[in-house]
This record gives sequence, structure tokens and C-alpha cells, in this order.
Amino acid sequence: MDITQYMQTLGQQAREASRHLARARTAEKNRALEAIASALLREKSTLVAANEVDLAAARAAGLEAALLDRLTLSAKGVASMAEGVAQVAQLPDPVGEISDLKFRPSGIQVGRMRVPLGVIGIIYEARPNVTADAAALCLKSGNAAILRGGSEAIQSNQAIARCVREGLEVASLPASAVQVVETTDRAAVGELITMREFVDVIVPRGGKGLIARLLQEARVPMIQHLDGNCHIYLEASADREKALNIVENAKTQRYGTCNTAESLLVDRAVAACLLPEVCALLTAKGVEIRGCGETCRLVPNAKPATEEDFATEYLAPVISVKVVAGLDEAIAHINRYSSHHTEAIVSENHSAAMRFLREVDSSSVMVNASTRFADGFEYGLGAEIGISTDKLHARGPVGLEGLTSQKWVVLGNGNVRS
Repeated sequence: MDITQYMQTLGQQAREASRHLARARTAEKNRALEAIASALLREKSTLVAANEVDLAAARAAGLEAALLDRLTLSAKGVASMAEGVAQVAQLPDPVGEISDLKFRPSGIQVGRMRVPLGVIGIIYEARPNVTADAAALCLKSGNAAILRGGSEAIQSNQAIARCVREGLEVASLPASAVQVVETTDRAAVGELITMREFVDVIVPRGGKGLIARLLQEARVPMIQHLDGNCHIYLEASADREKALNIVENAKTQRYGTCNTAESLLVDRAVAACLLPEVCALLTAKGVEIRGCGETCRLVPNAKPATEEDFATEYLAPVISVKVVAGLDEAIAHINRYSSHHTEAIVSENHSAAMRFLREVDSSSVMVNASTRFADGFEYGLGAEIGISTDKLHARGPVGLEGLTSQKWVVLGNGNVRS
């Protein structure tokens, strides 16, 4: 296969399909989504069988347990995937929405209309459910999609792609509206991220290795985040029960997610009474404590933290802990070491909480809530295509609105400029 020619063909087809989708009616898009959901449910056994082929190859290749877990697609998982697609059909269609319409002194009305981005390239690893999720979100937001899943999930992704094509056909939408790359050759990624004439934005969903490569090589703009070093700060007025519950949930509910807390800051004013109890709770859950000097004095089983620990996304039962002098030091520490994903303060002091919200430079900032809430579904977006820690275009969980842009529209009645 000539990879360059193959990817160029996909790009040309996607660009043509994007123009069709941009004018597609909401009813057409919803009909396609409902048909995709039905096809996924009907082909449940076929999808699980295809996934078993991928899993067998992954086990033979010695892939680690965490990757095998992300790769696994059970019958329950297929049902959940289908439900997610059906839910996207129920979400409001952002395309064509006009906002901020105002009369100007000249007599014209000026506003902004929400429009699709065009062609979205999505590069992801392991999780076959992303194929359905990404297809649904791109379709509903009027974008054509080129999906490049990991080689470890090739059979699963292709099986899901057949269900997607069926749904598009039912709604008389072009099959090239959603294309799943059929080759596992890594050169396909290199082509996809440099085809500026065909691809408008890249959304990578994968590990640091993938993101680092794309940051170096991509010529197409990206919506991405590198990692999730999320912080919780227990401020001097923190309620004990809230602090214990939030830290426990944010760190131990799931270790392998980007919104899991990886760093804990505790105000010196409450460290002696609060920190030993919080760390005892975490230790009982099997979490290793890596702390500053003050932390190690207050928590005998804590290991000394290095500079690197404070900047690390562990994705494991490990947490870095630091005692800070107050709000100023907490904010400064977070803005220095965080990955600008999600941070939370536990506080009963309204002024301190508002300062934290204003001054912490992250895509999600929370008061008295677990960092695990940083999620498109929890934010009411219905679903998300990923989380962005960038500041341009989209920031935080990226749902349907994040997959659109806005253009200025002017309404007149024969107006001319004097």
C-alpha cells in the first residue's frame, strides 16, 4: 500500500463529505446516529468476537494489564457504547445557532453563527469505544472524521466502523463522513497530522509518547492535553469530613484517569491535625505517600518526595504531598507544577475559594468537589471527545460545541456604509 496516496484519498473524501455534512439537517444526523446505535446492539456478538481476536494478539504480544483492560470490549461495554451514541442523538444540535445578535448604529444586526470545524482527525490507542464515541460526536457537530485507532484494536475498530457505515447509509449521508484508517502502518499517522489541505484539526487520545510525537511533527492544529497532574489544596478553613471524602474519591476511585488527583497540598495551619488522618486513609487504600520534609515528620510512613514527584502524573496508587504556608504558596505551587488540567480547593472561606478560582491557571478549577468530576458527561455535555489543556479554541472537556467554531453574520436591509 502506498500510504501517502491512501491517506490523501481519505483526506479528499473527508473534505467532500464535510461539505455535505455542513448542510445536513439535524433530523438526518439523528437518524444516522440512531441507526448506528441499533447496528451496534444487533452486532453485539460480532463486536465482542472481533475484540477477542485483538485481545488474543495483545496477550501474545505481552501487552501490560492496564492496556488490556482499556482494550477489552464486553457485551455490557457494547451496550454502553450504543447508549452513548443514542444519547448524542438527543443532544441539541449546535450547528447554525446564532448568538449575540445586536443592532448597530448603522442599522445592521451583527451576531455569530456556530459552524462545524470541517474535517477532524482523531488518533487514539487501545480503547475501541472511542471509534463509536468520536464518530457520533463528529457527525452530530457536522464534521467529517478520519479515525486512526491503535494497531492493537484494529479488528474491533473495523467491526465498529461497519456499524457506523450502515447508519450513514440509512440516513443517506456519505460513507466517507466517518472513515476508519485500515492500515496499522505508523506512517499513516505522520501523513494525517500534516495534511493541512484536508484536515482542520487533530484530536489525539493516547499516552505521553503519542502526544510528544504529535507535538513535534504535527502541522495541523491540535486539541490535546499531555497529562493530568491534578491537585487538591486543603485550605486552613477546610471542613474535615469534606476533605477526607474528596481526597479519597479524587485519588482512589480510579487510578488510571487523567482527572485523578496526583498531588495534595495542605495548609500549615491545619497540617498537624488533618494531614495524618488524610494520609492514614490513603495508606489504608494502598496509596504510597511521597511528601515534603514537614509531611514526612507528620506522617512517619511517608517517603521523601523529589522535585520530579511534584510534577508527575502517576496513574498509580502514589500521591505527592506538600505542606504550604497558605493560599499564595498553594497557587504558586500549582501553577508551577500542574499540567493545567484540573485543580480543587477544599475551603469554607469564600474569599479564598474565589481567589483560587480566578488565579489557578487550569482548564477546570473546583471548590469543595472531587477532581473526578472533570468529565464531559458530568459537565452536562452529554459526551466528550477529549479534554483540552490548551487555551485557544477549546479548553477543558470538549463536547459538541468544542467541535464547532463561530463566524460573524450580518443581517441588513439594503444598508450601505457611509
